[in-house]
Amino acid sequence: MNLGQPLGSVIQGSLTGGLEVRLHPDILVEDMRVGKFLVVQGVRSRFFCMLTDVALGTANQRIIANPPSWEDTFLREVLAGSGTYGTITLAPMLMFTPPQEEGENGRNSKSQIFSSLASFQPQTSTTMELMPVKTIPSHFSQVYEASEEDFRRVFGWEDDPQRKNFSIGKPLDMDVPVCLDLNRFVERSNGVFGKSGTGKSFLTRLLLAGTIRKNAAVNLIFDMHSEYGWEAVSEGKQFSTVKGLKQLFPSKVEVYTLDPESTKRRGVPHAQELYLSYDQIEVEDVKLCSRDLGLSDASIDNANILYAEFGKSWILQLLSMTNEEIKMLCEEKRGHQGSITALQRKLFRLENLKYMRAACPHNYINQVLRSLEAGKNVVIEFGSQSDMLSYMLVTNMITRRIHQHYVSKAEKFLQTKNPNDKPTQLMITIEEAHRFLDPAIVQSTIFGTIAREMRKYFVTLLVVDQRPSGIDNEVMSQIGTRVTALLNDEKDIDAIFTGVSGAGSLKSVLAKLDSKQQALILGHAVPMPVVVRTRPYDTVFYTEIGDAAWEEKSDEEVFAAAELAKADLGF
Repeated sequence: MNLGQPLGSVIQGSLTGGLEVRLHPDILVEDMRVGKFLVVQGVRSRFFCMLTDVALGTANQRIIANPPSWEDTFLREVLAGSGTYGTITLAPMLMFTPPQEEGENGRNSKSQIFSSLASFQPQTSTTMELMPVKTIPSHFSQVYEASEEDFRRVFGWEDDPQRKNFSIGKPLDMDVPVCLDLNRFVERSNGVFGKSGTGKSFLTRLLLAGTIRKNAAVNLIFDMHSEYGWEAVSEGKQFSTVKGLKQLFPSKVEVYTLDPESTKRRGVPHAQELYLSYDQIEVEDVKLCSRDLGLSDASIDNANILYAEFGKSWILQLLSMTNEEIKMLCEEKRGHQGSITALQRKLFRLENLKYMRAACPHNYINQVLRSLEAGKNVVIEFGSQSDMLSYMLVTNMITRRIHQHYVSKAEKFLQTKNPNDKPTQLMITIEEAHRFLDPAIVQSTIFGTIAREMRKYFVTLLVVDQRPSGIDNEVMSQIGTRVTALLNDEKDIDAIFTGVSGAGSLKSVLAKLDSKQQALILGHAVPMPVVVRTRPYDTVFYTEIGDAAWEEKSDEEVFAAAELAKADLGF
């Protein structure tokens, strides 16, 4: 196997601290970029590594004290490689290990190993087993560019008929896809993070489109800013639009709207109206919105008294009560008149919400649930009702009821073991996730429950947020796959790596991402952390992913294309 031109030699390192590599004199240090993938060819194994740092070194301190002038090219060339040199730091991520030829005592002696070095021929990665890194290469092992074959071996290919792989992008300096395993992706709750303006909505659309295309799960998307269902403004292009999920998958996506007038103005066809009623609001929903409503803890405590007294009609009863009736209630139930009066005054705001009704003859939440059970992906648009009060109230009300239904279905499946009773995997997408998963309230919200349950009841979250440091640490540790664009705040960067081993070297990689179309992906759906140029969300993507393109191909054609690709790569 031809490994190409060696870039440098391993001079020291450790399993936890990474490998230090001295570059060969003919290698330009400026070509070494943080996030680049390289391989180290050891004696037995081939190590797949990420470049995490670049440095300059000198063999003698006198060179630093009296450096040559920039015009003195001769002296600079004389010193290059011997007196001055470049070094890079590599973090070993995975290793390719061939079947070992063992001696009588189960291992080769050092003399046997070094006697074979002269005739050593590295094996192709396709003939080697992929394993977690448990050791490091020896001194002076050579470092090479990672090949396309290495990437295919690690990340797979999109047309693999045995897996639901989806190409999320490409390495920074290579033209080969990096794939997510969507079966593993939807097994756990996941997150898309990045500061404002880095393309979180773009990344989320990519992930949702892949999940829908591969039928990995059904999606319930709470679309705060009307970006996912129908067309939206393109990232960085004020007068350009991109297609929404309903346009890409007309038969697989249904749009519900809390603001029919706004949805109609945007030209969204076949959108279904969604209304909620006061009797569907529970104290938990009001508690989640207490910050936006300006409610005190005392008001929430008295809300529980009202619920115990009036049941589901507690809000209607409260809004219709006079001061004298509130006083009488407090005397009978030992409530606090001031707190209940304040609660009544704040809840009058609900009357201004377009989607809220005193009573609904039709149960719209059950209608959403029937769409999900039929395999439809549901986008709920908020239109002009996109303030945090509406978003948190509606999202919590709908999610709580759907989760209750999934819990009962999952328990029935666990009892009967009948495949027909198995719930379809559901992924719920929420934005501004730190407002739902704040440490102060996460224990009492349905979203904290879902995140902690992992895949127990076939419901997971896709959280989108620009402030991961505002999310409870326990919840962050349960996030399976993290797709992270640029972050600058140290607290946010630390939060991304909650529960991640070897995070020190990855923090520098994250802090050096470009502000657009670059992301660090790590976690359950990828075999190792990887920096990618994200896949463009453009007409080429529409052609490759949309319903129209796939309807033209039969299953046999897709399988044949995948087998041909495997044969070309030697699999």
